[in-house]
Amino acid sequence: MHPILSDFRRFLWYVAIWLLVGALFSRLLVSAGLCQWIYALTFALPVSLIFGFVATSSYYICRTLPLSRRSIFLTFLMFGSSAMVSGILLLGICEIWNMALISVTGKEAVLVISNQLAAIILATGFALYLLSLLAYDVLISFDNLREAERREAASRLFARDAELQLLRTQIDPHFLFNSLNSISALTSIDPAGARNMVISLADFFRKTLALSEHTAITVREELDLCEHFLAVEKIRYGQKLQIDIQVDHTDRALIPPMSLQPLFENAIKHGVRQLPKGGLISASICGQDGWLHIRVENPVSDKVSTDSGIGLGLTNLRERFNTIYADRARVHWSRTDNLFFVEISLPIELKRQTDTI
Repeated sequence: MHPILSDFRRFLWYVAIWLLVGALFSRLLVSAGLCQWIYALTFALPVSLIFGFVATSSYYICRTLPLSRRSIFLTFLMFGSSAMVSGILLLGICEIWNMALISVTGKEAVLVISNQLAAIILATGFALYLLSLLAYDVLISFDNLREAERREAASRLFARDAELQLLRTQIDPHFLFNSLNSISALTSIDPAGARNMVISLADFFRKTLALSEHTAITVREELDLCEHFLAVEKIRYGQKLQIDIQVDHTDRALIPPMSLQPLFENAIKHGVRQLPKGGLISASICGQDGWLHIRVENPVSDKVSTDSGIGLGLTNLRERFNTIYADRARVHWSRTDNLFFVEISLPIELKRQTDTI
């Protein structure tokens, strides 16, 4: 579809530009003493509008011969020949319209198109068509750039959603099956505990589904999700699992959903669960100099290697942050003696008071 003719606002601007060209042409005819104002306008304005619609054909030439496929010879040949044909066409339009005005007004001549004026009209049509080709080249380039940006944004959004979905499919079945087994065991020895675990489990999955529909949630909302997850795990592991979470004033900072929960899941699965006496999972979240710093650490057994599954979920999380934040995000993990820690740095974006999630 033609970008000018298919957009009413662009069409009005296009007509206005060619009317301005016609007014300038009229001014030149009057200044040269070739005719009076009324005749100059009557002659030049319709001719400019007609040629303006002729010039719309340059869009299809530019589309047929994109910049990536052009050679110098082919460009000169196509652009030069089409501009020359357009110049001849403009001269023919002027001759025909001039004769039509003569027949209508009954005057001897509205405008005498001498050889010199004919050459000027021919050169003007040639130049205007070349300018039209250049203008459409620029317009097509901008449209292609915007389309590429839209495709990139859509691709980034799809990748982000795919990463989130992959992360959830990795976590949910394992967590759900273990929780159901624990509930089954508790029903006979601790019915109240089984009931509480079912409620916490339902709250966790309900909140997971609700928050995953958003591109970003606050740290506080993510921590609320983690509390439901940890409530289930505490019932499973009892005193073996200890949690310490420290958060400063950055609880309104926005982060992608399910950014923290995988860290706690990883700390339990590869850390606390492997230790006979369990251990303490410590988490700190603070803001400094425009950056949100997150650190989660947990004890690990000597028998657990960081190559045996610990790095998979964290690698997915790192790739997900890279997709969303590009090179502005940092995810690092390491092990020192019997302690494993994950550090994340993200640019701070605070939720406005009027925002709702």
